[in-house]
Amino acid sequence: MAKRLFSSESVTEGHPDKVADQISDAILDALLEQDEKSRVAVETMVTTGMAFVTGEISTKAYIDIPRIVRDTILEIGYTRAKYGFDGETCAVLSSIDEQSPDIALGVDKAREIKDGEELEENELSKVGAGDQGMMFGYATNETPEYMPLPIVLAHRLTKQLAMVRKAAKTDLIRPDGKAQVTVEYDEEGNAKRVDTVLISTQHEDVPYEEIRKAVVEQVIDPIIPQELRDKDMKILVNPTGRFVIGGPQGDAGLTGRKIIVDTYGGWIPHGGGAFSGKDPTKVDRSAHYMARYVAKNVVAAGLADKLMIQLAYAIGKAKPVSIMIDAYGTAKIDEDKLLEVISKTFDFRPGSIIQTLDLLRPIYKNTAAYGHFGRTDVEFPWEKLDAVSELQKNSGL
Repeated sequence: MAKRLFSSESVTEGHPDKVADQISDAILDALLEQDEKSRVAVETMVTTGMAFVTGEISTKAYIDIPRIVRDTILEIGYTRAKYGFDGETCAVLSSIDEQSPDIALGVDKAREIKDGEELEENELSKVGAGDQGMMFGYATNETPEYMPLPIVLAHRLTKQLAMVRKAAKTDLIRPDGKAQVTVEYDEEGNAKRVDTVLISTQHEDVPYEEIRKAVVEQVIDPIIPQELRDKDMKILVNPTGRFVIGGPQGDAGLTGRKIIVDTYGGWIPHGGGAFSGKDPTKVDRSAHYMARYVAKNVVAAGLADKLMIQLAYAIGKAKPVSIMIDAYGTAKIDEDKLLEVISKTFDFRPGSIIQTLDLLRPIYKNTAAYGHFGRTDVEFPWEKLDAVSELQKNSGL
């Protein structure tokens, strides 16, 4: 039989698109810290010698955007002009407008209220979706992180690449970098081995052999488990042979261009919207978090070995227009019953999502590199397993 191979990639915090994501989320955090009701949709572009911030913000807060931009760039590691991008000397431009009042009409008071429906409780329960769209969540018991193995390994490699650079274990590595991992699966869907490991890292102008040796010994060897290796595992390091020019000098970066890296590595479909720079009234962000929270708790409760959930919203309406699940034949109860259990256990209105996951806090900058899901280095509320017992109770298991 042909090999069953699946690949996922991750990028470091110094990748230009991730630089843009982190700037956008740093601005969001600064606004939420002063005014939790801030409405934010910030986009960032970075290129050689310049960062440009634009978007829509409605807030009572005052923040120093250029300072936030510079501090974020410096924290990432762009501290020297020789990298082609330097947080102290780059130009910072901004063009910010207020949120459209047409959007605010539906967010502030959901369509259901205007149609005479009861949306009890409190102010948050009356929040309508900030846009239309579909959102996906997923969990699997394949790994302790409840994530697909290829994206778990890819993220570990990029985090290791950054750790080696920041800990000065080698002075050869610069901030920009990528990892890609290909895993071979058997017919039952179990991971057999790692087929290919690919690392591309920006580096000092030194011979290729030095870079390859440092990456293999200090990045790949500590991360790829021995039980997933064999003599046929392929290792590719900087396949072109040279990656000196990188970061925003080598490629312009934009907020929201790494949504597959942000989620499940391409294992499941992805909704149309990106996450970074958006406050939680935007269901592009908050409903993706809720979908992950639900899927992870369902799998942890033993109701399925893996689960995908899709949510869809209409702008201005609080309740989703559709909820769909797929347990890939692994559900321990009938899937129609499982959907009933999920609908009984969780409230998918945007305001209730914000309450359940406590999203009106400055927690977003940490999400903007190395994935939003399955993280063990930081605590995110959508990764909690606090709904397991209720799910088990409601399912009768």
